[in-house]
Amino acid sequence: MSGKFFYLYLVGGTVALGLLLYTLANNYPKVNTGGALFYIIPTLALYYMAYKTWHVKNDGELM
Repeated sequence: MSGKFFYLYLVGGTVALGLLLYTLANNYPKVNTGGALFYIIPTLALYYMAYKTWHVKNDGELM
């Protein structure tokens, strides 16, 4: 993974988390678990990719 995409993944994960919280707040009494999973999976994937690229970025700076 390239370290130059770190901020893109971080911003994307934060936007996806915001959409998840917005959806959960609007549908609070009857939360659709399928709809929540639709937002949870990309959020976790983007934060995971940001985590992995952060290591690549920091390892590159040490050399």
